[in-house]
Amino acid sequence: MHGQWTDNKDREPQGTLDQQVRSQPPLKHRYHARLALIGLAACSLSASLPAQEASQAEHAGAAADSLPQLSSTIPLEVTSTVNPPTLESLQHDFDVFSWQSFIALNWPATDDGQPNNNMVIGQDPGGPVVWQGWRESRSIFLPGGAQPPAWGDNSSVPEACQSVDPSSIPPGTIYLTQVGKTPDVLDESEEPFETGPLIDQNGQYTRFEILTNEAMFNYVRDNQLYSKAGQQTFDKDNEVGFPSSATATNTVGSIMLKAAWIKMGGNYDETKYHTSYALVYNNPAEQPGVTADCSLEKVGLVGFHIAHKTKKEPQWVWSTFEHVANVPTQGEAPQLSAYNFYNASCTDCPVNEPPARPWNPANPHTPPSQIERVIPISADTRALNDLYHRALTAAEPDSVWVNYELVSTQWPTNAESKTDPTGVPAPSFLANTTLETYIQGQVRQTSSSCMACHNNASDTTGKPSDFTYLLQRAQ
Repeated sequence: MHGQWTDNKDREPQGTLDQQVRSQPPLKHRYHARLALIGLAACSLSASLPAQEASQAEHAGAAADSLPQLSSTIPLEVTSTVNPPTLESLQHDFDVFSWQSFIALNWPATDDGQPNNNMVIGQDPGGPVVWQGWRESRSIFLPGGAQPPAWGDNSSVPEACQSVDPSSIPPGTIYLTQVGKTPDVLDESEEPFETGPLIDQNGQYTRFEILTNEAMFNYVRDNQLYSKAGQQTFDKDNEVGFPSSATATNTVGSIMLKAAWIKMGGNYDETKYHTSYALVYNNPAEQPGVTADCSLEKVGLVGFHIAHKTKKEPQWVWSTFEHVANVPTQGEAPQLSAYNFYNASCTDCPVNEPPARPWNPANPHTPPSQIERVIPISADTRALNDLYHRALTAAEPDSVWVNYELVSTQWPTNAESKTDPTGVPAPSFLANTTLETYIQGQVRQTSSSCMACHNNASDTTGKPSDFTYLLQRAQ
């Protein structure tokens, strides 16, 4: 616990402070961050990942001792590797946690959604990976507040998608052949807070989905939080508190994912993306006036958020990954010949501006968005990305996952702060260019900060909902 870490008050954080320090909140927040660092020095002597089950897969990616091992085991807690720690060293440790999580979640999956340890990550391109067996929010919060089917059971798809002829689905499509699963349905085309849709270089809307793992889903289902009526009953005597990952019991707690996808074809080489077949649904409930329509499409992954609640990080750990060809960084010369959401030849395109209304994902073509990254990826995170890319290539030379990079990890520097329920996040701001496109930056109360935003989350009764807005989808 962070409270234990504060016992060792003789320790001081060492080293220089990077942009996380400069972007920290004012003095009182830096004070809490300092307390947390002192405590983490003590933590570093004892905290360690649980004894993880050895498997052939855990060692498959290590071509050399200098490369990180690639494992299908989801990490349960962050390990501090430097004593005494610094903000930089802790940021690095949390970034390693993010990469370990990314590797485990994108490991090839068996038909029942478990990691297939007869393979390594990157094998079976286009095949199912672990997180794609999780529950999408649409299948949890059903019309009329109906109870969702249990984990692993079939769930309904929108009526419009039931018209898709299964025989038209190309051979090798995995999602319709697995037991207890339905095909992915991408029914969201707008980013959080109605900031606007994101249009790719083919003039198509980017599609989004939010998923939960089994622990988080079961908490919602067991406590009937999937309905407004259930939330009212629950809130009379309880506070929402999703289960945390715990090393003591070697259990995986709550994990929530957000994924962003673009339709393959046109300007995009699908061999550079993790792809999937998905039912793409134009949802009238999201965009009034849009006619419900559904089609089977091949889509490629371009954005990936991981939010993981651990025992020592009750504000959750927030990791965000992107496709390397999404956008260039503002103020820097473009490094690639083509991007997913940027056209170097368009010199008068408005940058980081949502498309003009009305928004209609059914339009056959919409002028593409012109997007730049506002906050650069740090040098240390870029170096870590290079290291993991080398490990991925060593494991599978043609791995598609080398085309994905960590942007950063946001974490609480003082999880037990009495004055800041967000736990004094570091870095202060974090945005994924596919998921928080139009709220990038470093303006307080305006720019994207995962923990600051989700700290305000509540359920349909207005009660705090433990850093997730998902419960507001209940009917």
